[in-house]
Amino acid sequence: MRTRGKVAATVAAGVALAMLAGCTPRDADANPTDEAAPGPIELVTALPAGTEEIDEVIWGLVEGEPRSLVPGLDYNFVQPNLCDSLLRVQPDFTVGPGIAESADWVDPVSFVIDLRPDVTFWDGTPVTPEDVVYTLERHRTDVTSAFYGAFVLVAPEGGISVTGERQVTVRFVAPDSTFRDALAGGSGAVLSKAVSEAQGAALGTSGGELMCAGPFSLESWTPGSEIVLVANEDYWDGAPLVKKLTFRFIPDGTTLTNALLEGEVDGAFNVSPASRDAFESSDEGRLVVGPSTASFSFGPTRDTGAGANPQIRQALSLAIDRELYISTVLNGLGQPQSTFVAPFSWSGAAAAEVYQAGYDALAAPAVDLDAARALVEESGEDTSVPLRIAIPAGSKELSQTAAIIQSAAEQIGLTVEIDERQAADFAAIFLPDPGPRESIDFVATTGYTETPGVLAYPQLFLLPPAMGGIFNWSGYADPAVTAQLQAARTTPDPVGAAEAYVGAQEIFAPDMLQVTLAGSYHTTFLNNALTGVTTSVAAYSSPWALRLGGE
Repeated sequence: MRTRGKVAATVAAGVALAMLAGCTPRDADANPTDEAAPGPIELVTALPAGTEEIDEVIWGLVEGEPRSLVPGLDYNFVQPNLCDSLLRVQPDFTVGPGIAESADWVDPVSFVIDLRPDVTFWDGTPVTPEDVVYTLERHRTDVTSAFYGAFVLVAPEGGISVTGERQVTVRFVAPDSTFRDALAGGSGAVLSKAVSEAQGAALGTSGGELMCAGPFSLESWTPGSEIVLVANEDYWDGAPLVKKLTFRFIPDGTTLTNALLEGEVDGAFNVSPASRDAFESSDEGRLVVGPSTASFSFGPTRDTGAGANPQIRQALSLAIDRELYISTVLNGLGQPQSTFVAPFSWSGAAAAEVYQAGYDALAAPAVDLDAARALVEESGEDTSVPLRIAIPAGSKELSQTAAIIQSAAEQIGLTVEIDERQAADFAAIFLPDPGPRESIDFVATTGYTETPGVLAYPQLFLLPPAMGGIFNWSGYADPAVTAQLQAARTTPDPVGAAEAYVGAQEIFAPDMLQVTLAGSYHTTFLNNALTGVTTSVAAYSSPWALRLGGE
């Protein structure tokens, strides 16, 4: 790390940190017989903004090399610093202004976006309403887009149009309580229409160009090695303190840990929980633990076979000890979770109490091997046929996860085989082509939602594909769930929407379209000379390096 100006060697231990209000981590006394149980964890949403310029920061990507930097084509920590969204997810998971100085409903089916007057792309050209329309239409018209579901209630003809010099209006066929929050993530990340159309399929790839309006611009992408960003000195929200941000692809968790501890890499997200002790005792940097919507889970990949049977999923869930899972796989950096929508998702919602009450009413995960064996027998499935679960090669946590599932299955009369796939083959599981999923029954993943709200994640698994259910591979179709989720989406009143969602949750949670094993915290390791980074799950969708700098 090369510096400009004086950089403090350490961050004062007593510094005031942005704390998550109302989130209670697993208490150290929850299991008094477990002497190894970690103490209470302080959850931090962001570190205080930097004050000193830094020539270069090197950031490690344990997720490996992105396939694309175009929002929606891949999820990575590079893109949020490149492509600003219309609205911005704050570290505490509330939503504030972004490229749009205002964006809100003017009547139940009309949403007006007013752009800031001073926003330009990296090349100095202004961000126009036409760029916004182009960007939003990319998602509305592409059923394979990860953000397609955010636009399913937009009027099909003339639903997105320019209505002023700096204004875009979106018209809907019904009210949509999720749309505003969606614009704070990749759904609202604005691309240059001219550059995007000229680039075609090369847009955002290592061999193509990209033009956005974020705090950093793309300088270079060396395949297999690194991506280099440079500060956008004309950024509307102030130039970044870090003048060069270099991302290194380090998919092996042990290699990344060593690079961080030795000071070869300055920071990284999603660092290995197994290295918690080493991180916490480091003199080079510190581990910061933040709130998250992320969870470890596994779910069905097709509509045939035992994996598609909810009784088999319920049986496997009853055979897995969640507390043991958290202490072994996550090294204490997580908490039990009753369904696949994490409580942090609604932490800033107007009807947070309704959501929390509905969540608290769900059955907590518990171990019951006798009940699990009974469910296997009642399922009618041929237990001589092995179940196959896919995991990505090189992920220690998911490898441990698969081994735990395999062991639990054996205790209840099931056989699980582990299918470890290289990065490209594992990523292919999530593409529209069903071929890569046909030979497996489950896929184990870490999932998260990048924007506030409770509907974005369940809709992917519970609704028909035409309504945004792009991961509904098991063909799940419960009319009551569909009706309640749609009611939650189309009810303008926050309390009414929350009550509808809770009604749906009562039905879909036991069906376990994702068998949730634990909610995981957002882990960040940062060099002691640096501060200002977002340390909550908001880093997935907001310019987390904008305030990064020296102290």
